Amino acid sequence: MATAIIAQSGGPTPVINASLFGAVMEARERNAFTKFLGARNGLQGILENRFVDLSAEGLPAMQRVRTAPGAALGSSRLRMTGPDMDHLLDVLRKNDAHHFFYIGGNGSMGTAYDIEQAARAAGYELYVIGIPKTVDNDLYGTDHTPGYGSAARFYAHAIRDMGMDHWALPSPVLICEVIGRHVGWLAAATAFARSRDDDAPHLIYFPERPLARQNLLADIENTYRVWGRVFVCICEGQLDETGEPFGADVDRPEEPHHRLATNLAHAVARFVNKELNLRTRSERPSLLARSSSAYVSEIDRTEAELVGRAAVHAALSGASGQMVGLTRDTGSEYHCETVLEPLEEVAHRERPLPAAFADYERRFVTEAYFRYASPLIGVVERYARF
Repeated sequence: MATAIIAQSGGPTPVINASLFGAVMEARERNAFTKFLGARNGLQGILENRFVDLSAEGLPAMQRVRTAPGAALGSSRLRMTGPDMDHLLDVLRKNDAHHFFYIGGNGSMGTAYDIEQAARAAGYELYVIGIPKTVDNDLYGTDHTPGYGSAARFYAHAIRDMGMDHWALPSPVLICEVIGRHVGWLAAATAFARSRDDDAPHLIYFPERPLARQNLLADIENTYRVWGRVFVCICEGQLDETGEPFGADVDRPEEPHHRLATNLAHAVARFVNKELNLRTRSERPSLLARSSSAYVSEIDRTEAELVGRAAVHAALSGASGQMVGLTRDTGSEYHCETVLEPLEEVAHRERPLPAAFADYERRFVTEAYFRYASPLIGVVERYARF
C-alpha cells in the first residue's frame, strides 16, 4: 500500500467533482491506499507540494463536494516543461506516491501520458489513469464525456427560455454564442429547445464546416421573411470561408488548439446589422454552461462518479497509461459500461461532431443526433403558448 494522488485540470464541468468523489469512495471501500492526496490547483499543486488529505475527509463533506460545481480541488492549465517533469517525479517520490489519477480533457490526457512515460524512463513505479471530463464532448475513446450531458441540458433549457422571450418581444435578430471550442456538440444540443417550427433556434451552425458570410446573411434574411425574427446559435469556434472568426478578437492566437474568438457573437451581430440593416443583439452564456448546478443531468453525474470509481479499479488491477471511457450498449434501453483506452490514442485529439448528426442544409440536427443525446440530456419540458 502506498500513496495515491488525484488532480483536476482545465475547465471545470458541473459534474467533475462526482468523479473525484467516485475515486475517493472506491479507494476507501477497497482500503487501497495509505493516503489519498488531492493536488491543489492541478499540477501546480503537485509541483508546490500543496495537497488536501482526502483520506481524512468525512463522508458528509465528500457527499456535499460530489454535487458542487467547479473543481473542488482547484484546477489549472499549467504546461509542463522538462524541469517541471523532473520536479514532479521528485515530489511523487517524497510522498511515496505510486498511483496518479488525472481528471481532464484531451490535453490533460496528453500530459498524463507524458507523466507515465517519464516515470517509466526514470525507473519509477507509477500507475497513471486518466479520468475523462469536458463539456465539449470532444474526447476520443468514449461514447461521450462526463460533463457534456449537463452542459447540453443547460443549453437546451437556456435557449428554450430565451426563445420564449424572443418570441414575446422580438428583436429582429439574436445571435447566441455557444461554447464547445472547435466542435459542434454543444451547439447541436440547442436543437432540444425547439418544439414548434417557429421556436428557437431557427439556425444552428457547426464549426466543423466554414460558414461563408454571404450564406449566413442569406439564411438570416430568408428566415426573417418567414417568421419576422431570427434566433441563431453559433459555436465559439466558428470560422468564415477565409478561416477567420468574422472579425472577432482572438485569445491565444499563437496556440492553434486554444485559439478562439472572445466575442464572436458580438462580431457576427455587428456584421449582420451592418449588412442587412436589421437590429441585432448578441448573447454569450459561456461559464454558466459549465458551472450551472441547476440543470445537471443525473445520468451525467452518475456516470462521472462511475468513471472515477473505474479509474481506481483499473489502477489496482495493474493498468497504467490508460483513460477510462464509456461504451454504450446497443439495446433499446440506454446503458453504458466503462472501458480502458490507451492515453496515447486519446491525447491531443479532437473528436468532431459526426456528419451524420448535423443537417447542414437545414441548419439543424438530424434524428440520429436526437437519439444519441436524448438519454444524456433528459426531458426538456415544453411551455404552453397562446
